[in-house]
Amino acid sequence: MWIPLCCCLLILIVNSAAVEYSRHDFPAHFIFGSATSAYQVEGAANQDGRTPSVWDTFTNGAGEVAVDGYHKYKEDVQLMAETGLDAYRFSISWSRLIPKGRGAVNPKGLQYYNNLINELVSHGIEAHVSLYNYDYPQALEDEYAGWISRKIVEDFTAYAQVCFREFGDRVTSWTTINEPNIAAPGGYDYGMTPPGRCSYPFGFNCFKGNSSYEPYLAAHHMLLAHASTVRLYRTKYQEKQHGTIGLTLFAIWLVPLTNSTQDILATQRARDFTYGWFLNPLVYGDYPEIMKKNAQSRLPLLTSQESQLIKGAFDFIGLIHYSVNYVTDNSKNLKSETRDYNSDMEVYMFMDPEKPFTITPDHYPLWPWGLKGLLEYIKQSYGNPPVYIHENGQVMGHNSSVEDTLRVEYLEAYIGSLVDAIRDGSNTRGYFVWSFIDLYELLFSYKSSFGMYYVDYDDPELTRKPKQSAKWYSHLLKGGNKQTLNSCSPPTLVSVY
Repeated sequence: MWIPLCCCLLILIVNSAAVEYSRHDFPAHFIFGSATSAYQVEGAANQDGRTPSVWDTFTNGAGEVAVDGYHKYKEDVQLMAETGLDAYRFSISWSRLIPKGRGAVNPKGLQYYNNLINELVSHGIEAHVSLYNYDYPQALEDEYAGWISRKIVEDFTAYAQVCFREFGDRVTSWTTINEPNIAAPGGYDYGMTPPGRCSYPFGFNCFKGNSSYEPYLAAHHMLLAHASTVRLYRTKYQEKQHGTIGLTLFAIWLVPLTNSTQDILATQRARDFTYGWFLNPLVYGDYPEIMKKNAQSRLPLLTSQESQLIKGAFDFIGLIHYSVNYVTDNSKNLKSETRDYNSDMEVYMFMDPEKPFTITPDHYPLWPWGLKGLLEYIKQSYGNPPVYIHENGQVMGHNSSVEDTLRVEYLEAYIGSLVDAIRDGSNTRGYFVWSFIDLYELLFSYKSSFGMYYVDYDDPELTRKPKQSAKWYSHLLKGGNKQTLNSCSPPTLVSVY
């Protein structure tokens, strides 16, 4: 028997009354936007000097065309303006801007991003830029295996400097690395994300890598690259350009499966391994104690100098949130000598207790209380830092229907939950729907999508068409009538603290 719970430290979430909200219920400078990423939207993978990234290699070129954002950016920005977006969050392709990973800048790549940013600014839309989204140049993987080499810290910082120098006068917000807490285990333990490194018995059809220590090493270098980049920005660019800089984490909300002591402790352990892996060094200067205990020598030590560099190296924390995972203790079954990141966590997690083996759902459950629980946890555990919800949205099968009612219900509920969290003191500064248009998805390819604008993949012109969700979001952003919903109703009300 399973007992679903929702817990927020010392706070018990109870059934809420209907919440009415409009855009006017958010702080005056709150940012509403939407997002994509370079490999997923641009296409033109072999054009104008761009070289392959590890994502190209990992997918055998599945994003070669994507939705042709490279050529259709003016049309897309016009749609953003019509929707009423305050901001557009996108990533820069490292291999388009600096094809060899270091050295010469590609003039055509430079021109494209200048054109895109100028187009956004001319329409009154803020540019929020991510420097890295799973796609460093394949040349660096071939040379020194990317994130598992400390060499990438210098190369990433140099790449970031080009971006700050060339685009920073028009960019409002920078994210260094997107989802490092997924990129490290996904790319170096399970082999499910680029560059697809792993080892037996942990990974999926990998031919190189070491799942026992590479995830920790890659994450360590990501932290160092992030902190080095933040130091550069703060020292040389921020005072003049007036932008902000941070890191974005994947942040599914984690709750105990039962109210047993074992599951409660397991849930905190899972939170330390997922959020704390990066937030603890950034806020407190060191990795969580449970990670050091369980991973031991496979987790690199943060030297005093590194700790000083990393601690406080953010203006905001970005969160990517879609749903809830239930956590149960699995420590008794994971005592083997050969261990990986997942073994060290000593838990079993699943999205739906009734469908425990579902990895890619048809659609996410409507559990908006998870977003409020996550934000309450960040507030209480990490000093209530400025937060942006950098991705939130509903997956649905890709088809020609523009009546995406499930997505509208999802957005309505989660934005309502965000209203609740802000009223309770969360320092959340902005919200971005994933994704602006249908595009290539890492786990779903082209079969399912999150887009508010439909893209006809069978049409050579890749025609865009607004879905019901685009119209709903536009109505909200333009100050339309208030929405009414129950935003925070966990399945079962049980206090675990």
